[in-house]
Amino acid sequence: MLKHFRRYIVAGILVWLPIGVTVFLLRILNGLMDRTLLLLPEQYRPEELFGFSIPGLGFVMTVLVLLVTGVLAANIVGRSMVRMGESLLDRIPIVRSVYSAAKNFAEVVFSDSSTSFKRVLLVEYPRKRLYSLAFQTSSELGEVQDRTGEDVICAFVPTTPNPTSGFIIIVPRKDAVVLDMDVDEALKMIISLGVVVPTWHKDQLGELPLVLPEEPEK
Repeated sequence: MLKHFRRYIVAGILVWLPIGVTVFLLRILNGLMDRTLLLLPEQYRPEELFGFSIPGLGFVMTVLVLLVTGVLAANIVGRSMVRMGESLLDRIPIVRSVYSAAKNFAEVVFSDSSTSFKRVLLVEYPRKRLYSLAFQTSSELGEVQDRTGEDVICAFVPTTPNPTSGFIIIVPRKDAVVLDMDVDEALKMIISLGVVVPTWHKDQLGELPLVLPEEPEK
């Protein structure tokens, strides 16, 4: 009886826990997007016009703000304004460091031409014979490349269950193994503490071990 009771409780948790986490995260995200409604004059906000809030209106407003900003930033006038703003921020000691790092990160992650965060690696970290999932972030390392005397790449090792924090490591290219799993599959595995393991069709692949492909010539 106790065994069946425990099994049913666990089955119920497996059904409701993912739903609860999803709803919780969506509510947080929706709350953040609703903050964009503060851009509207107070008399034009839904609470003032209709007497109640409209769910999802913050999402629509966020998309519109991003779209308008992108259109403005993509033309000559917009680019000039962005450069003026960046020049102003560059004169503020602490702000310029944070802004520059955030801007570089965004350009690397969202650029279609970049290979950053497009490859999932398997590296020996934090020591030999212990393996961690990592994401390749860059392969042009300048001084680091020259001083190591090896062909090295930079990789980000995320923590679990929060993959937004982690460590960057410099690893020899020959010691990094590129995996066939997609980035989203690797993130699911990391967030789930290794419980969700992507399906791998070994019979469709070549000989092991897999190696990191060479960077295309520029």
